[in-house]
Amino acid sequence: MTNYSKEDILSILNAKDSDILKYMSETAQYRKDNLITYSKNVFIPLTEICRNDCGYCNFKKDPADKEAIILKTKEEVLNELKIAEEYGCKEALFTFGEDADEEEVVLKRLNEFGYDNMVDYVVDICQMTLDETILLPHSNGGNFSYEALKKLKEVNASMGLMLENSSKRLMELPTHNKSPGKDPELRLKTITNAGKLKIPYTTGILIGIGETTEEIADSLFAIKEINDEYGHIQEIIIQNFTSTPDIEMCDWPEPSLLDMIRTVTAATLLFSDSDVSIQVPPNLNYDTAQVFLLCGADDWGGVSPVSQDYVNPTSPWPTLDTLDNLTSDAGFELIERLCIYEKYINDEWLNDALLEKTLSLLKHQ
Repeated sequence: MTNYSKEDILSILNAKDSDILKYMSETAQYRKDNLITYSKNVFIPLTEICRNDCGYCNFKKDPADKEAIILKTKEEVLNELKIAEEYGCKEALFTFGEDADEEEVVLKRLNEFGYDNMVDYVVDICQMTLDETILLPHSNGGNFSYEALKKLKEVNASMGLMLENSSKRLMELPTHNKSPGKDPELRLKTITNAGKLKIPYTTGILIGIGETTEEIADSLFAIKEINDEYGHIQEIIIQNFTSTPDIEMCDWPEPSLLDMIRTVTAATLLFSDSDVSIQVPPNLNYDTAQVFLLCGADDWGGVSPVSQDYVNPTSPWPTLDTLDNLTSDAGFELIERLCIYEKYINDEWLNDALLEKTLSLLKHQ
């Protein structure tokens, strides 16, 4: 069976006992090879200011916080990029809070740098990255207009935005009730516009934030519907909510191991005909990471030897040696990839400058 209905996916998401093992075993027939990929990156938060205030967020900072990153200078960014270059990183992951320039402190800093808005600044940061380092930019900064995405496409090898969930009901929960940018209609529009513009794209869902199994299924189908039309989704992240003391949702239960097994298995089977990678963040699943390879996951995502995961600061990356050992012990081979998957490295998806640089990196990888 390659065409999975919503009822099929719900059966997987609600599976118990031996049915779980049966569905897990089904994923093996769709695996193309025994390769598990990762991207060696540097994680650079350009600003920690954000208009959203999610109940599970460890990234957003108050503008009054003296420790907050209001806006990094180009010099600071270039210094981090050069260090990453020495460590062989090839992806520059730029994150920044959504519509951060709506905050006066950020806009003031932008004006001091000679910019009117965040998008133009990010475009120049990405261009600097392309001009002065070997790294490829990958930007993830929330929702963007079609026009903004069009600008960012010219200087990014790939981009990303987590859908998280397609249910508007979560906008009423502590999860998203103070986060206008998490409206799923806005998120789906951004993901769709990225498809229209032919931007190689990463998205995914977050589980354990108050959703039902039906809402998980609906979210996966929403992503699939967009990808079936545009073909730009290169990987889907299945990310588990993790509780930390300093968040509003500190008392919420984390999803169980079985919740993750069911969801990774369901995603693998639903996208088995789509040539889309399924990614599980290894730093959020240290003790159970290998299990997800047996559920069909084939990518660890970005892993950095030089920077922390600023979205999940209490969950350090495994070393690449550790990741290699985890992968090989489960019977798979770990290989490095670029932030853009190979099927997108052509003139249909990249402009001439990005294509030339990406092909050069690919040749020397």
